[in-house]
Parts: sequence; C-alpha cells; structure tokens
Amino acid sequence: MKQFNAKNIFNIALAGHSGAGKTSLAEAMLYLCKGSDRLGKVSDGNTVLDFDPEEIKRKTSVQTCVAPMEWKGKKINLIDAPGLFDFEGGLCEAVRAADSVLITVSGKGGVAVGTEKAVKAADKRGLTKIFFVNGLCDESARFYRVFESLKSEFGPSVCPVVVPYIVDGQADCYVNLLEYKAYKYVDGKISTVPLPDMGDRLEGLRTAICEAVAETSDEMFEKYFSGEEFTPEEIIVGVSQGVKNGSISPVFCGDALLTYGIEQLLNGLIWLAPSAYDKAGELAVDLDGEPVELTPNEDAQAAAVIFKTIADPFVGKLSFFKVVSGKLGPDVQLVNMRTGNPEKLTKVMHAKGKKLEDASCIVAGDIGAAAKLTSANTGDTLCSPLRKVTLDGVDYPEPSLSMAVSPKTKGEEDKVAQGIQKLSEEDPTIKFENNHETHQMIISGMGEQHLDVVVSKLKSKYGVEVVLSKPKVAYRETIRKSVKVQGRYKKQTGGHGQFGDVWIEFEPSDSEGMEFAERVVGGAVPKGFFPAVEKGLRDSISKGPLAGYPVVGLKATLYDGSYHPVDSSEMSFKTAAALAYKDGMPKANPVLLEPVGSLKAVVPSDNMGDIMGEITKRRGRVLGMNQADDNMQEIEAEVPQAEMSDFSTFIRQSTQGRGYFSFRFERYEEAPQNIAQKVISEAAE
Repeated sequence: MKQFNAKNIFNIALAGHSGAGKTSLAEAMLYLCKGSDRLGKVSDGNTVLDFDPEEIKRKTSVQTCVAPMEWKGKKINLIDAPGLFDFEGGLCEAVRAADSVLITVSGKGGVAVGTEKAVKAADKRGLTKIFFVNGLCDESARFYRVFESLKSEFGPSVCPVVVPYIVDGQADCYVNLLEYKAYKYVDGKISTVPLPDMGDRLEGLRTAICEAVAETSDEMFEKYFSGEEFTPEEIIVGVSQGVKNGSISPVFCGDALLTYGIEQLLNGLIWLAPSAYDKAGELAVDLDGEPVELTPNEDAQAAAVIFKTIADPFVGKLSFFKVVSGKLGPDVQLVNMRTGNPEKLTKVMHAKGKKLEDASCIVAGDIGAAAKLTSANTGDTLCSPLRKVTLDGVDYPEPSLSMAVSPKTKGEEDKVAQGIQKLSEEDPTIKFENNHETHQMIISGMGEQHLDVVVSKLKSKYGVEVVLSKPKVAYRETIRKSVKVQGRYKKQTGGHGQFGDVWIEFEPSDSEGMEFAERVVGGAVPKGFFPAVEKGLRDSISKGPLAGYPVVGLKATLYDGSYHPVDSSEMSFKTAAALAYKDGMPKANPVLLEPVGSLKAVVPSDNMGDIMGEITKRRGRVLGMNQADDNMQEIEAEVPQAEMSDFSTFIRQSTQGRGYFSFRFERYEEAPQNIAQKVISEAAE
C-alpha cells in the first residue's frame, strides 16, 4: 500500500452491539474499495477481519482487528472492535487508535446496550461519532423508528445524512441528503434516480441538516435565515465542521450484506470525518511530567503508542501501533518509555486482517505493526531518545469474574501459567495469579465467554487442556476466650533424651497474626529457648483447629515451664509449644472468619431494587447510594467474598450489560454458624 500523509488518513473504529453487523460492514467496505477480491460472510467463516479460529468457530469477533483501505485517494484505517461485552477490552484498544467511531446499529434491534457503550467510549476520548443503521433489506427493519430512538437517546446532534426510500418493503433506494440525490440498487448495480416523493418527511430531514449547517458559522446562519438555499458543497462543508467539532453525529444507512448504501457511507467518511491531521495536538508528558503537544508532522521526532498486541506461538509477538508524530521504520532510533530500554524495529508493516505487507516506514497519523518487540506491551510509548515523552496508554476495564484453573494432566501447571501469561500479553483484561494460600491458580476475565475463549486458546495455541472451577475462599480462624495449657514433650532414646515443658496462655488480640510474649520468672524456661517456643507456635498457626485455615488475632504468652539440663533442646521446646497449641486452641472457643469486601456497583436507576435485593440475599449490607452519570446509581455495600463468585453474571443479566462493579477486600468477620459448619464439614471430607 502506498504512503499517505496525515491529511489523507482516516482512523475509524468500528463499534456497536453484538450482531449489528460490524464485521459484515467492514467486509462490504473492503470489497467496494477493492481491498478484498470477494465479499466474505461471517456465517461462512471467510471474512478478512474475523480470521482467528475462535472467531470462525463462534461466528463473532473476539479481538480487535485492523484493515486499511483506499477510497478516492484517501486512506481509511478501519479498526473493528468486538461487540460482545466479554471482549470490551477490544473496544478500548480501537478507540485509542481511532479519531472517529463508526457505530453500527441494527435496523431491527435499534439502539442497544452495545450502542450506548460505543457512544460512551467515543465521548470519553472526545471522538467523532458516526452512525450506520444496518440490515435495512430485512422486511422487519424500521429505519425511521431506529433514527428516532437514536435522537431520543443521544440528543439533537444526531443528524440524518442518508435515508432509505422503501417501496413494497424493499429498501433499495437511498436518498443522500448532502447531495440531495437518490441512488437505486438493481442487481448489484447502483444508479442515480429522480428524488422520490417522500412527502413532508424528506423536506423535514433536509431542513434538519440545513439548520445544523446554519449553526456552524455566522455567515451560514445569515444565509439560511435570509431564505437562501445552501449549495451541496456548503452543506458538505458545514456538516463536516459540525461533525469535527462534535455538534453533529451523522446517520447513514444501508445493508452491508448486499452492499447497499456503502458507497454513500465511504463518501461520507472522507467528506465529513476528521482526518488524522484534523485531530492534531495529542498531549504527552515529558520526563518532568509537563504536557507536550505532539503534531502529526512526519519530519518531527518519533512518538507512537502500542494499542494492540497479538501473541502467536508460531509467528511470535506482533505489536500494532499508531504513530502520533514523526515516523517509525527500521532506521529510526526508539526507546520504550516504560522500560527505558531501546527498541529496534527490524521492519514495519501494514496489517489487513491476518495479512501483513512490508512498508518502508509508517508516518504520523498512520497505523502499522512490528514483529518481535519482545519487551514491549500494549499501552507502551515508543519515542525518539531525543524527545522522551509518554503518551496515554489503553484504559482497560477491570476483570469481573475469577475462576480457579487447573490442568487436566498433572504436572502441566507451568505450561498453563506460561500459556495464560502469553494470552494476557495480547489481552490485558486477562489477569493471572498463584494463590499461595489456597494453592490454586486463579484466572480473571470479563465474563464466562471470555474465560471460555481463554480455555479454548490454551488448548489450540499452547496444547494444554484445563478445567475451570469455583475458587476456594481464604478463610481465617481465631479464638474468643483465654485458656492456659501445658505442653510437655519427653522422649528417651537410650542416649540423650528430649525434654521440653511449657505453660502458655492463649488469648484474643487485635493482631493480624500472632503476638508472642513471655513472663517467665525464676528461670523456669531458660531465655535461650524462648525463640524455639515462638517458632513452634508460629509454625502451628498456619493451621487452625476448625478447618485448617490460618489463625489470626491470637496472643500467646509463655509464663512457666521446666527444663532438663541435659535433655532439653530447641527442638524439644519447639515441639512442646506445638503440643500446647494443639491442646489449647480447641478449648479457646475457636471461630471461623470469612473475608468481607467493599462492593461498588453502578447500575441503571430502574435496576436499583433488584440489585439491592440481591445484595441482601448474598448476606451483604447496603451502606449507601450515590448518583452516577447517565441515569445510573452507585450502590455501596459490604458483601462476603464467598457470595460474590457469580455476581458478575447476575449483574450483567439483570441490567442487560449496562451495570458494572468493583470489589475489594476489606477485612475478616466471624462467619455465621451455618456457613462455618458447612466450611468445617467440607474441610473434614
């Protein structure tokens, strides 16, 4: 692909609700731009962008994918983001690399949660929003109903640009309100036809555009209200200004599977959307933390951000980056600002799905890829050592579902850990840890489908099969009353024997573990054996008397004992202390403690009652509520960790994916008797 400058490059994220036809739209755009020699279908598993085996199997996107295309002398970098909520990290990657967001909306389903999430993601980064109502050749599609819902949901900035003229249920004629022309599709061919008689509706839509244009400048305002007609060029320029400054969100429409309306969309993108040059002025910070404005000047010092990583066991690591300033190529010196180490590019490439094409360099405003940057991660800034700056990385959501993961074949734990580590490099919403207390490997992700894909990839990419299970809860044990007990150890073996004798008082305390003290008088136990007594006790508290969980909140005081001048040793006193612990703890009214966490759940106001009721069912305590953005409420509560394992599934189902939450450990509390008894019984099995 030839080189383009920033003024002729359009970086566009493709987003929307799952099933709205994003990948089909990308396929249609590629086909018409001659970026693909066939019109692939998701159902056939032969699209350019859904090339991963998991995507072909599931018939849905699970990762961000890039496809450049050329249309009328302009370059469009399309960044296709998954629509499933479990792969929301892909949307975060796409909007980081984009200057605009093309939001696909189903002509049947209309505005959905994925639509709302795409709009929020665009607004968060201040990106232009463009809507495409898809699937209009389906008889049950209703463009005007969808259009009105877009306006109702997202405000008066939503402006029609292309609308269908439907006869006998056939949406094969489209009116372009920018040009004031109509286009008809017959047997895959497009032709200009006279404007159809749509009554007041067409004039009303046209008036909406003219009013939007009139608001873009004083000159346009005066012309419009003096009764003069805008020329098509003035309308295009005026709408483009509104789109660029965010006051207009244009709406296109068509049918991706039949490629209806796609030419108008492509024209609209290069006429209206901001180019990489228009979005100039991205802020970075220098070594002193001061802001530095970077312009898309290819002759400036280089600066780029890695927004996506693919880790393949055969190809290796592939890093996708957006060049914000300067250019990147094999002869450009770079430093990774996270590690501080130099990064050497052996070559740079343009990526179109899984196909890679070598390039001499990737210039400011463009998107490229580089292989084998082994120490570079998603979100890293690569820049010239002559101007060290750090760009914003990718803002990922926190994982919400954790499961224990274990290999089906014993002895493959390291293989599992290494495989998950590789997968987390290409998807940072995957988290992994070894819980040394429960002796489980824990994997966290965005939901059940997300973890299911991880399991499948571990098998296909890294040859290891795993099983997911509910994670164990790290309980604690403590005591509620004081006891005094003796621990006496005596053993005769023919030569020197073993003798240790201690009296220890066990009592509750506020310590996180065990507090050790001594008040021995008269040398009943020599001071030299005090450390051995303490060591015996500290080794013992790793297993409590109820269910074998670690003991906390314990004070142990050595206050008496006896010794033998020949047979006593550190080992004998250590053993005597352990015997005192074993005898005394069951007598000290031991109780089970469970971890309790702080929950912050953000949900639509309409779902407040359901969520609060569910929290109560899960033995939680609602502490308060706060107003959040967009008719959302934040619920603050404390909930036992044992009740949270499937909360992510519940909140997603009950709020249709709108709700989200965070959960952080706070403290341990005494478990109710029925819960404690169940845990104790399970530990005894």
